[in-house]
Formats: sequence, C-alpha cells, structure tokens
Amino acid sequence: MSKEESSPFGGGGGLYIHIPFCKQACHYCDFHFSTNLKKKVEMLEALSKELVLRKAEFSEEVVETIYFGGGTPSVLNTSEILKLVHTIYENYEVVPDAEITLEANPDDLSESKINELAQGPINRLSIGIQSFYEEDLKLMNRAHNALEAELCIREAKKHFNNISIDLIYGIPNMSNERWKSNIEKALSFKIPHISSYALTVEPKTALAKFVEKGLIAPVRDEVAQEHFNILNETLTSIGYAGYEISNFARPGYFSKNNSAYWQQKKYLGIGPSAHSFDGDRRGWNINNNSNYIKAITDGKLPMEIEMLSKTDKYNEYVMTGLRTIWGVSLSRIAAEFGKKYEEYLMLQAEKHIQEHLLYIDDESLLTTKKGKFLADGIAADLFMLNL
Repeated sequence: MSKEESSPFGGGGGLYIHIPFCKQACHYCDFHFSTNLKKKVEMLEALSKELVLRKAEFSEEVVETIYFGGGTPSVLNTSEILKLVHTIYENYEVVPDAEITLEANPDDLSESKINELAQGPINRLSIGIQSFYEEDLKLMNRAHNALEAELCIREAKKHFNNISIDLIYGIPNMSNERWKSNIEKALSFKIPHISSYALTVEPKTALAKFVEKGLIAPVRDEVAQEHFNILNETLTSIGYAGYEISNFARPGYFSKNNSAYWQQKKYLGIGPSAHSFDGDRRGWNINNNSNYIKAITDGKLPMEIEMLSKTDKYNEYVMTGLRTIWGVSLSRIAAEFGKKYEEYLMLQAEKHIQEHLLYIDDESLLTTKKGKFLADGIAADLFMLNL
C-alpha cells in the first residue's frame, strides 16, 4: 500500500464530541468521565450549545470527520446521538461522505440498538472489546463479558461495513498464546480495522492501587513489547497496514479521524476535557462536568489555550510523524522550520539510524520494525529544546 493511498484526509477538519459518562469505571482508565448520569440531559444541552458557540472557528473549513468519543458514547440513546448530529449539520458545512464514528461498548450494542444506529448517519463503529477472555475483562473491570464481545461484533457486521475494535495487550499473566488467540479471534470476524494498546498503569487509577498493594502483578514492558511484535507481524503479514503504532487497517479502512490527528489537521473538541487544535493553538476544556455545564449555560467557553511556538510545532510533528506510516518529512522540516531544525534532527537521529531503529526513505525519516515500539522514546531524543 502506498503512502498516498494511506492518507485519506483532505483539506477539511474534524469534530470530536466527548461524552463524559460510563456505566462503570475500568480499572486502567484515566480519561475524564462520570458514572453518574443524573446530569445527562443538561450535558447534552451544553454540548449542543458549545457546538453553536464555536461554529465561527470552522467558518472556513468543511467537516470531514465527526467522532463521538468518551467516556462511553453508546450510553446515549439513538435519539440523543441524532440530536447532536443534527446540531452539527445545522451549524457546520459537512461533506457528503463524512466519516461519522461512534465509540461503543459491547454491552450497549443490542440487536435493536445496532439496527437503530444503522438507520441514521453513523457509518463507523469503534467497539471497545479489549479482550475475548473473561479473566482479562474482569481484571480490567469491563462492563461486558466475553460472550457479549462476540455477539455484538456478529450483529454489528450485519449492518456496518466500517468497524474497528480495540484490543489491549501486556495484561498481567497474559501469555503469548492467549494474546495470539485474541488476535486470531478478532481476525475470524474479518474486522477491517484494529486498534491495539499496551496496558499502562496510570497514576490514581484503581489498577495503580492494586499493583501497589500487590493484588495484581506489575505490567512488564518486555512482555508488552513482545505482544506488540506478535501483533505487528501477524497483521502486516496478512495485508493489514500498521499506519500508526496502535492502528492497523485493511486498504480503504484507515480511520480518517485518527489520520487527521497524526497529520496535524485542524480539529475542534467539544465537551469537558476535549482538546482542540488549529495549527497554531492548542486548547482544552475544563474536565469537570458541573463547571463545564455552568460555563456553557452562561455562554462562556471553559477553555485554556496555549500558543504553540515553532519549537513546539516541530516537536509535535516529530512525535506524531514517527508513530505513523508517513514518517517525518525532511523537506517539510526544512520548509516549515528551517535548515537549523533539519540539521539538528539529522544529528540527533544519526545514532538511532546506526542502531537500526530509524531509516530514511523517500526523504522521510521512519522507524524500523525494531524501532516502532520505541517510537515515543526515540522522538523525545529528537526534540528541540530552548531555541
């Protein structure tokens, strides 16, 4: 697959809608959410109002992707989702073939719910499977069980062509055989897109407390790396492209939303804790539901904004570029940042090239198979400081 084919995002931008509710808290999650749905109606009104308040920020762009993330967007009923989509179409110019993704958990995807969603504008499902094994799901405190994971995929495939599932590796006591079995199970459903992440112990999560108390074995980096290598080799050998470290897809199924982030396209984040980016500024909303609702109700945007320096932009491009199939374009570095940045990049990259972690192809700096799992650490070594 060529790099041109794997770069689906055009000249528009994306909308991200953060739905900050979950049925229960997964032990590993540090995203912003609440398991109390009492303020759901107020939150939905606030989300709609923020969309209206900020439409001027997209007056010169068309919307190419709409992504409902969270939290767990599938806790909303179909009419609530449709109301938000309607608000978007009333206030933004949306391209006819926009990719509209809903993150969903298997326990929310009943046969009737899937059928309802399929009748509306949602054209892509991202299903949080995480594992097809009961012991893994219990350790992570997922709301669904292994049977629900399989049944929801079977039903979703009857109505949706564009489906992605999430899988987590590096779970304590997960053997290579069980991880391979998870991958094989996913492949048996002929899922066109798989997102897969290493389990990480984030501060202040239940998982961190359990590990600290010795109730759960520590997460081991070497196991996660071995699992990643198995994943990468298995999927790429049968035609999936690892177009970003954590994302693999069949031709034609690269996520336009994800690609927009990694290629540094403009996106607008709506909802508490949601982030926005316009090329020069990065903004993020307050991560408190009550304060968010109050501010939006009062017609205020509860957002902090950071102006990005040239060095910030360089560092972000290096970080995102090295994670992707497109790499870091040396000509873009020279054109956008100057010769000094290009020379610094190559100077810092040299030792990683010698160690066969990076290589240059078609004027782009890319990670090797060996360096892919280490991309974030390598990128940090290429960052520019104090210019």
